[in-house]
Amino acid sequence: MSADEDKYPAESGRRRFVKGVVGGSGLAAVGMTSAVGINSATTSPGEGGGSTEAMAIENTAGPAPRGMPQIPIEIDDEGYLKGVWPEVQEVEQGGRTIEVAETEMGGVPYSSEWFQYCGVESYEGIVPTYESENYLRSDAGPAYDWQSEELEGGDRLNVSMFENYESWGNGIGEDGLGKPATGRWRSEDAENTIPIQVIRSPIIEEIANGNTDADQSIVDWLSASTSQGFIAWLNKCTHFCCVPGYKQSAGAASFGGEDGVYCACHQSVYDPFSIVQTLFVARPRPE
Repeated sequence: MSADEDKYPAESGRRRFVKGVVGGSGLAAVGMTSAVGINSATTSPGEGGGSTEAMAIENTAGPAPRGMPQIPIEIDDEGYLKGVWPEVQEVEQGGRTIEVAETEMGGVPYSSEWFQYCGVESYEGIVPTYESENYLRSDAGPAYDWQSEELEGGDRLNVSMFENYESWGNGIGEDGLGKPATGRWRSEDAENTIPIQVIRSPIIEEIANGNTDADQSIVDWLSASTSQGFIAWLNKCTHFCCVPGYKQSAGAASFGGEDGVYCACHQSVYDPFSIVQTLFVARPRPE
């Protein structure tokens, strides 16, 4: 699949929750109308897809059309991090019955369709019924020294590995914003790897606990979708599907991204501490 085949129209509007509402409700209505029209004109064989609203880390600079979708997190009794997978159900679509993964979380309809872009829609791990323990695991070539020293590819990420999250730094940007790790999700025994990034951050912890002036809707969402300050997202840039990184490039400072998630390919920047609602046309899963 070429990059041109995976382009999406920029969303016409989005609501900013962490930094205040900017007329998103009116714009979202316009955006939804446009997206529905686009979707009806570009219907493809497959399952799921279409106009989709997702919660994402905000795109703040560069050519990316929208933020990267958040992966809700839960922590098991031994402190291991898991990505929440929505409940599988059957729905009628286009005159036939298909399986989708969708559930209500923090007042938001959370769906597997959030991740159906950049070719990820064809990955086994995105199939609603794919069997997975859903643990967040370290990738084979992690981007951070601490991770390379402590973990091997496939090791599960644990809360105990992030104890210094309130002071961690690597010489890029400001210290103490949060401790990151790179990894994969729902990719064991699968042909394709779903890349993810996770941060444990005191900023996310404060918002989720309601110690913020953020809109109550984002407090409710982060209270339900994060745990102990951990936040994760699908790490695929929405521009040309590159894999960005949080505090991985000193050159990010030239583009205002030293404290954000920076994509070195085309200089898009994302703010992992600002969660927004995005509207896009999710691609259908191949049958």
